[in-house]
Amino acid sequence: MNSTKIIFGILGGVAVGAIAGILLAPEKGSKARKRIIGEGNNLPEDVKWKAEELYENLMQDAKELVSNNGVK
Repeated sequence: MNSTKIIFGILGGVAVGAIAGILLAPEKGSKARKRIIGEGNNLPEDVKWKAEELYENLMQDAKELVSNNGVK
């Protein structure tokens, strides 16, 4: 499976979960809409941070896998 598809799948799941959590929370509709808009403003930076973190973790795992198998 392509790692890009995995990353987008994870990020999409996070976004859908966050929106579902906000919409299902017991508060007034106007408050929920303001909260969604506020969260949406932070979304690009959050996605970038998560993608960078995921990339770093994947690279570290790959390095460990290569070093454990004696491949250089």
